[in-house]
Amino acid sequence: MQPRAPMRPRPARPRLVLIGTGGTIAATAGDARTLTGYRVTQGIEAMLAAIPGAAEVADIRCEQPFNVDSRELTTARVLRLARAVERHARAADVDGVVVTHGTDSLEETAFFLHLTVRSPKPVVLVGAMRPASALSADGPLNLVNALLAAADPASRGRGVLVAMNDRIVAARHAAKRHTTRVDAFGADGAGVLGAVTDGQVRYVLRPDLPDTAEFSLAGLRALPPVDIVLDYQDAPAHPYAAAIRAGSRGIVVAAMGNGSLSPAAAQGCALAARRGLVCVRASRVPDGLVTDSGASGPLAAHALNPLQARIALRLALARGMDRAGIGDLLRRL
Repeated sequence: MQPRAPMRPRPARPRLVLIGTGGTIAATAGDARTLTGYRVTQGIEAMLAAIPGAAEVADIRCEQPFNVDSRELTTARVLRLARAVERHARAADVDGVVVTHGTDSLEETAFFLHLTVRSPKPVVLVGAMRPASALSADGPLNLVNALLAAADPASRGRGVLVAMNDRIVAARHAAKRHTTRVDAFGADGAGVLGAVTDGQVRYVLRPDLPDTAEFSLAGLRALPPVDIVLDYQDAPAHPYAAAIRAGSRGIVVAAMGNGSLSPAAAQGCALAARRGLVCVRASRVPDGLVTDSGASGPLAAHALNPLQARIALRLALARGMDRAGIGDLLRRL
């Protein structure tokens, strides 16, 4: 009788933490045909249990710090989430973190985590454009794909990721580009790093800035207020005066073209600068860089859109960076 060959040990399953924050992916409506009128009703554990095969991807622990529409997120909640993500990412018994999130402000949270979470482990944000009760809900497959991406060793060192509609997008480039379609989230060519197809994760690009983590969360209890002001033809100057009166520490102008300012915007930024505020010229144009315009005047946002520039400026001001340091930071990001 031939001796039995020794049994090979079964490979260890990836260990993931799934953090639920709410959003459309956790919402339901009274009619399966309703795609836009819904309420957040599902907790993260119930959501995971309802998706066939989701729990088979990895050993998954769930956490629910809050359960709201992402339009209701506050600085305090985002800081709470960021600390939870970093705590789990640093744990020796965790291989990756997935965050379910509403799509309305997902790109803001993703960029904040990109700037603050210090870990090579995968951190993947995921949402849905249709509620769980819809006939063609996209949330279940999006969540499974996000779990697969977080469990794949190839996702390490690529920075914070967003998994939506089969794509894997770098958080640095993620943006919501349609109000209702399931392919609402995209990025420019450099931002789409890979895809999940038939349960297989495949990467084709690695970003030059995979894990910026410019800022530490240690001791960060609040962020100073920074306003975004949209510029346009015949724009008024009173939004800048209002921001000064409200106690804002900085203003980001969603300007025209290459950060071009209307006369009122230029006057408003000059007034704000005299009052000690830091002003930044971003652009309302989706693609392209905002170039420097000299030593004086508002700083250039360079590759950052207005939302990203606001987040970076708030973090920089919270850490006491001066104008020159902020300018270097914006150029680097």
